[in-house]
Amino acid sequence: MNVFECLGCGDCCYGEGGIIVEEGEASRIARFLRISEREFLNSCCENRNQRIYIKSGPDGWCIFFDREEKCTIHPVKPARCALWPFFPEILRSRHAWEMAREGCPGISRECTFEEFVQAAEDFLC
Repeated sequence: MNVFECLGCGDCCYGEGGIIVEEGEASRIARFLRISEREFLNSCCENRNQRIYIKSGPDGWCIFFDREEKCTIHPVKPARCALWPFFPEILRSRHAWEMAREGCPGISRECTFEEFVQAAEDFLC
């Protein structure tokens, strides 16, 4: 059973900054955007809690999400984005999984929590 298939709806791209930029990702994204890493960090990111996050726009969407084009950095998206919906907190908590399943149309409504966790283990290995 396929427990998750991204439908490109962008629901996971909405909300105030949760997209952490890990080591090495800034330079990779900057190259893709054809700008310097410094320009990427200064114009597209913000520092909070000693971490670097991709900014959200005034409309609440990730600055790299376009409603028509979808993720404009998809080929080089941060690991945090690529991990969705297999976040550790969702895999540890049935309640968090139920909330994610209700909010994300790409998560199968037919799968059980156990099937979801098993699919995550397969995906992560």
